Amino acid sequence: MFFRTFPNPKPPPIFTRLLSWTTTTAHPPPPQLPRHHSNNHAPLNLLHSILTSKVLDSSMCKSFLPHLSPFHFDQLFFSIHNTVNPKTTLHFFRFASNHFSFRFTIRSYCILIRLLLASSFLPRAREVLISLIDGNVVVTLDGNFENRVSEIAVLMLEINEALDGRHGELDLLLHVLCSRFKNFGFYYAFDVFVMFSKKGIFPSLKSCNFLLGCLVKANELQKSYEVFDVICQGVSPDVYTFTTAINAFCKGGRVDEAVSLFMKMEEVGVSPNVVTYNNVIDGLCKSGRLGEAFQFKEKMVKTKVNATLITYSVLINGLMKSEKFDEVGGILLEMYNKGFAPNEFIYNALIDGYCRKGSMSEALKIRDNMLLKGIQPNSVTFNTLLQGFCRSNHMEQALQVLGYLLSSGLSVNQDACSYVINWLCNKSRFDSALNIVTKLLSRSIKTSDSLLTPLVCGLCKCEKHSDAIKLWFALADKGLAANTVTSNALLHGLCERGNMEEVVAVLKEMLERGLVLDRISYNTLIFGCCKWGKIEEAFKLKEEMVEREFQPDMYTYNFLMKGFAEKGKIDNINQLLHEVKEHGLVPNIYTYALMLEGYCKADRIEDAVNVFNKLVYEKVELSPVIYNILIAAYCRVGNVKEALKICDSMKSGGILPTCATYSSLIHGMCYIGRVHEAKEFFEEMRNEGLLPNVFSYTALIGGYCKLGQMDEVRSILLEMSSNSIQPNKITYTIMIDGYCKLGNVKEATKLLNDMIANGIEPDTITYNAFQNLHHKENKQQEASQCDHMSNTGMPLDEITDSFNRIGKSKAPCEVKPFVWTALLSYEHGHHPRTLEHR
Repeated sequence: MFFRTFPNPKPPPIFTRLLSWTTTTAHPPPPQLPRHHSNNHAPLNLLHSILTSKVLDSSMCKSFLPHLSPFHFDQLFFSIHNTVNPKTTLHFFRFASNHFSFRFTIRSYCILIRLLLASSFLPRAREVLISLIDGNVVVTLDGNFENRVSEIAVLMLEINEALDGRHGELDLLLHVLCSRFKNFGFYYAFDVFVMFSKKGIFPSLKSCNFLLGCLVKANELQKSYEVFDVICQGVSPDVYTFTTAINAFCKGGRVDEAVSLFMKMEEVGVSPNVVTYNNVIDGLCKSGRLGEAFQFKEKMVKTKVNATLITYSVLINGLMKSEKFDEVGGILLEMYNKGFAPNEFIYNALIDGYCRKGSMSEALKIRDNMLLKGIQPNSVTFNTLLQGFCRSNHMEQALQVLGYLLSSGLSVNQDACSYVINWLCNKSRFDSALNIVTKLLSRSIKTSDSLLTPLVCGLCKCEKHSDAIKLWFALADKGLAANTVTSNALLHGLCERGNMEEVVAVLKEMLERGLVLDRISYNTLIFGCCKWGKIEEAFKLKEEMVEREFQPDMYTYNFLMKGFAEKGKIDNINQLLHEVKEHGLVPNIYTYALMLEGYCKADRIEDAVNVFNKLVYEKVELSPVIYNILIAAYCRVGNVKEALKICDSMKSGGILPTCATYSSLIHGMCYIGRVHEAKEFFEEMRNEGLLPNVFSYTALIGGYCKLGQMDEVRSILLEMSSNSIQPNKITYTIMIDGYCKLGNVKEATKLLNDMIANGIEPDTITYNAFQNLHHKENKQQEASQCDHMSNTGMPLDEITDSFNRIGKSKAPCEVKPFVWTALLSYEHGHHPRTLEHR
């Protein structure tokens, strides 16, 4: 601290060195008056006359002050301060400051404080000192808080050394610093105390104890140890001093020193009181030394120091934490016999012990007994139960307790709260998790970023993007901004949804709120642009990324290649691959997968196979994704024979087929009308321990629909429902088409209504499946169907045009092969997921 920079040698007498003159450049010291001038004593006499009067003569002050400098006043005031009237002098200081903006020196104020203390005007002295430290009075030294305290302390020390008698200046300074300026005053008070003690000046024992107690309460334990050592050098400690020091040692885990100090205390003739004993017993219990704790309790009995409720509370808490449940009953019985009833601390200690043991039923019984005794559980009680339920994995009960804590405005254990939020996210109960996070945020408590990120991801996956956006901005409004990882998760969720205009709008606001983009942010935005066909915008982002000194990595290039692969622009992919190698980057398995996908998308399967063979030749470690791309491509064109060859190669390479592999094969078999073999692949998939997904079921449903075997379709649909797998848009479209081909209007319409009721919006492909009905239904039914489709958001002119085209056709049309292509596209990477997630 600042006082340690002052030299130790004793300063010159204060009347030969005016510190205020040497520490300021604002006002140089006035020239000395000639010693033998005839009017040499006139200012002194006039000032003496003003300050010794019982009432301040303002007219004399007005005529005198304009001819007086702060430093001249300082000299005069120092020479007469023992003879002045303290009240009049205080009024003079206020008058001069308020009416003439007179800048007294800090030394003058220190002398005034000494004068007021000597006259027993403690409240007024305290008021002056606080104003001086706060900077509320204008002085010759302009400085910050630290400089003012430093100057005041040094001057008070010099005045104490220069003048006889002490009037409690040090005591006052320590009390003001510790009580008025609690946040940082302890540090300055400590340095002031040490500085004065080095000169052999000590405050009263009461002030020593006050400073020591303040440091211990502030958990400034190391400073408290030093203060105690200094006290023992200049003051005789009393029971309060020893007890406070023992408490400090116990809080700091230095229990052996606390015990030694207890013994020394007795040696010097200071008898420990019940607080002293309780502190030692508490320290021993917390360090697991229960045997010694009970020895001290026995010593209390021998020395006729009566145990208090706190004594029993500490012992019970120690026994419960050490899981010595059998011994608790005896202490409780003794406590009852002494006339003490358990308080909330004892009940909480008992509940905590059983919660740590995992005996939640016992803990709840004690809570119930607590209520019967008329003691209301507090935040400690509920947080203890919350932690207990979390430890024993009773998460529903933990959620209930947490809900009560939050709704009641009680404090919440952050670790347990985070545990519950994490559990909710793992269970995909994102609404409940968001509710807790929002309530914490209303208390200006930010959930850890490690939980906010999965929460934002979960909300986006559940199509609750607006909630994720609101959470991000609520955090920003509270000044508790989410970190870049969480922000990137939100951007990724928005990019997945596909409304890039919304992404840009939200991003603009996020940037205005202080979001700083990193490499992952740019990659996420590039991913979104490429995913939704905005390749030019993606390359602009790449350029901006480089300008901001973020070098593109393989994720960047893979996303760009993905955009070109979607369009079948293999030449552009090769150009990017060349750029990758120029920048010293190493293509990974996903890069090669994108190349294969690009070739397949461009109907250049042979080129894709050549790349595949090259990878095999170069012994690149292949993943199921590589094989699945080729298998899907062959199945898409009905070449199941080649698809099966790739599948056999996959197995021989030690790579097991995945759900996507079987889905492609099922689709391929159905595409060429071999539904029975498709069913065999479906069963084989289940035998291999793979659970069919919506794509697998949809492929099989498509096969049966082509054969008109709708009973089989209904059977598969029931199986999907029993496995909690919901049909998607393509599933509904294929089934609607199947019923339409059979002329079953009722079932087709029912499926359409179910589709809408389940929140799946039909599109043009879905409605076109109804075109078979055009020649079978009358115009009224046609109009009714048009009204229904128009009400669900389909443009009326598009619907009309569709039916007009049907009317001109000579025969009913089937759902075109693009439905099957869409099916495979969803299964093999052309749906809202990145290639890396396959």
